[in-house]
Amino acid sequence: MRHFLTLRDYTKEEILEIVDLALVIKQEQKARKKHHYLEGQTLAMIFEKSSTRTRVSFEAGMFQLGGHALFLSNRDIHLGRGEPVKDTARVVSSMTDMVMIRTFEHSMLEEFAMYSGVPVINGLSDSYHPVQLIADYMTMVECGRHIDPIVAYVGDGNNMTHSWLMLASKLGFELRVATPAGYECDPQIVADAMELAKTSGAKISFTHDPKIAVLGATVVTTDTWISMGQEDEKVKRLNDFVGYIVDDALMALADEFAIFLHCLPAYRGVEVSESVLEGDQSVIFQEAENRLHGQKGLMVWLDRHR
Repeated sequence: MRHFLTLRDYTKEEILEIVDLALVIKQEQKARKKHHYLEGQTLAMIFEKSSTRTRVSFEAGMFQLGGHALFLSNRDIHLGRGEPVKDTARVVSSMTDMVMIRTFEHSMLEEFAMYSGVPVINGLSDSYHPVQLIADYMTMVECGRHIDPIVAYVGDGNNMTHSWLMLASKLGFELRVATPAGYECDPQIVADAMELAKTSGAKISFTHDPKIAVLGATVVTTDTWISMGQEDEKVKRLNDFVGYIVDDALMALADEFAIFLHCLPAYRGVEVSESVLEGDQSVIFQEAENRLHGQKGLMVWLDRHR
């Protein structure tokens, strides 16, 4: 049995298998062909952090696969309100076929998975957002930007950046990360990625200058500067991130055929300009839809590898 907590746990071949399966399932969905690979199965969705795309994509995806999804918030279960994580894990996994958790601390996910009798999926933690990277890479494949890509990440050194580090270090492509001073990635995750890059051939670099990162890039991506739980840092962060907005001037430095990605929600005029978000290079809504298909591919893959 496999869990999906971070791309660190997966080989290049496995990641590509999941993406290929997702692309096939997307074609089946578009052709309105029934693909009930998980018929009669139940997915428990535990949300400590709310989300539009995670909720809709997992719930709709499980239904389209012939199964059923249960939405469980902090108000619905005892997790975090007196019951140990290991007890909740053993109970919930004994009644369902798969569990998706969107939470704060990555360590909670790891503990839950340790005691779970079914696959556990990381729907987002403070350390990683691996399901988003499945959708992102799937979008790169569909746009033909997966062949020797140069990816530029501009913004906060957060869970999205960490996930890009894992994807690049596993698949072996070039990743340039531009963050303001004081907002760099977790040093241990960087060290892990650099060690993996020795095997995959990935070229990973870090800078405090967005222009250096974006120059000639074939994929440009960013994320919100103020994640859930950081609202009290808003004023400071807005000041510290001056110059990091992905606007037309910055995109002009990228490859002529570069695409723009954003995991959403996007704050227009903050980390990305309206013109870039709505421009011809933006594929953010194709990317958002691929959360549905990518996660369906992931859930089917996990079911096949029990």
